[in-house]
Amino acid sequence: MDITRKIRIGDLLVQNQIITQEQLVSALAEQKKTGRQLGRTLINLNFVNETELLNFLSQQLKIPFLDISQYPRKPEIIKRLSEALARRFRVLLLEYNEFDVLLAMADPTDLMGLDELTRVLKKTIRPVVVRESDLLLAIDQSYRRTDEIDNLAEQLRSDMSEDDNIDLNLLLTSADAADAPVVKLLKSVFEDAVKVRVSDIHIEPQEHKLYIRFRVDGVLHQLTEADLKIATALVLRLKLMSGLDISEKRLPQDGRFQIKVRQQSVDVRISTMPTIYGESVVMRLLIQNGEGFSLEKLGMPPEMLARFRKLLHRPDGMILVTGPTGSGKTTTLYAALSELNSTANKIITVEDPVEYRLPGINQVQVNEKIDLDFARVLRSALRQDPDIVLVGEMRDHETAQIGLRAAMTGHLVLSTLHTNDAASSPIRLIDMGVPRFMVAMSLLAVIAQRLVRVVCASCIQPAIPEPFEQTWLKLELGDTLDQHSFVRGRGCTQCNGTGYQGRVGIYELLEMNTKLTDAANNHDTHVFIKLARQQMAGKTLRSNAVAMVVAKRTTVAEAMRISNQFEE
Repeated sequence: MDITRKIRIGDLLVQNQIITQEQLVSALAEQKKTGRQLGRTLINLNFVNETELLNFLSQQLKIPFLDISQYPRKPEIIKRLSEALARRFRVLLLEYNEFDVLLAMADPTDLMGLDELTRVLKKTIRPVVVRESDLLLAIDQSYRRTDEIDNLAEQLRSDMSEDDNIDLNLLLTSADAADAPVVKLLKSVFEDAVKVRVSDIHIEPQEHKLYIRFRVDGVLHQLTEADLKIATALVLRLKLMSGLDISEKRLPQDGRFQIKVRQQSVDVRISTMPTIYGESVVMRLLIQNGEGFSLEKLGMPPEMLARFRKLLHRPDGMILVTGPTGSGKTTTLYAALSELNSTANKIITVEDPVEYRLPGINQVQVNEKIDLDFARVLRSALRQDPDIVLVGEMRDHETAQIGLRAAMTGHLVLSTLHTNDAASSPIRLIDMGVPRFMVAMSLLAVIAQRLVRVVCASCIQPAIPEPFEQTWLKLELGDTLDQHSFVRGRGCTQCNGTGYQGRVGIYELLEMNTKLTDAANNHDTHVFIKLARQQMAGKTLRSNAVAMVVAKRTTVAEAMRISNQFEE
């Protein structure tokens, strides 16, 4: 079929009995209301699935169907077509030579778009049809703002070099500040960060350079390397945005601000720290996507989730969530609060900082500057007649003792603790100076957790473990090792070559019972740890990491990396 003549895709679908005439009439009516392409309207109405429609178009128009997630993309070719046109016509330029171009299209029947792109590119177009969802993701990844960020950083350095006596305070607070290079640079950095699911942005001055790095799925990646001169302007602007003291450069400061990026509201937690080359800044991005928190979304095994849910509905006692920074403890606690949040419960949280705002819950921000620490807020909170109290972290003896006492006197207390695993958490409380009997009587359970990177679904492939990986696996799987197959991510454009995309939690749950309570009162801590590990046998963090490998959700290397964080 000649793509240059008008195509009545609806009639073709009816003729080939893929949709009915009634469905076509309904879709055309819906199309008039929304203005969307007919193909997308048919998919949204569930009259046809996307793969079926694209295969049909491919056959009818004699246009190849392409899995764009697997196709190697070259930034220098893609950017021969502007981002504005790529987004407007839902296309991506894949190949460019002296004769023609290869163009990925979500809607190959868009003749007006083809005419306009032919005029702009001045080449014959060879179209391929791709899934719209994959294409939009590819556009987001391909038109990252790395080059723009480099250019803006250079422009800022150039502006600052023109006048070494520039008054940064005046520049950044003036009416024209919105057009200042530093503002444009930060805007581009935040937009790029949201595109690639960044959890933290690091701005680090070194001896001769300024490094800006992103943490994605728990791993740091360098975004750009800029002139050290721009560091002062960046830090100053961020301090203004978060209400920090711009004159104080000798002491660490913490703050927060909220921005809107790509129609998403983002809470930014900022921490500054003086280093020998200037102030280092780390920003944690908390995207308020409105999805809320749910225990089902945590990824706990069903049996463990049922036990956890039962514990949460106990009227009193303490539940601890433990793990290193960035292991998802706050998400677990907020999911628990969402489960418990009702008009029948008075819930108070004591946090530093308050990461997410939860409707119907009384959240208190700790402020050390005015001596409003965890212990002081917790004492006051208990006078507010709460049913449930969340303490952000058991940081010291006083906070731990107040929290455990509250758990003994009719309150359910949720908190976090920094320990490697569940078994060592009660011992850690005792080491903090809390009486053994209080730990034994008040502690209900401990959940230890980590976040494991998931193999990219777009480039997953079979893998044979290395000899040392097989030795490690055999400790858990024993003689059944040969019955399992394993995978890894080859690395593709979808996962930025890492082989991983996204993370999921692994957990272990230690539930206190009579034997463990008696052991907690025993001065020989080894007795308690031995009993705790016996109770969790086969359900430890390591066991769950291996289960993720066997389920082909992660790699042996990733499971070993995570396990090394908590194994002795």
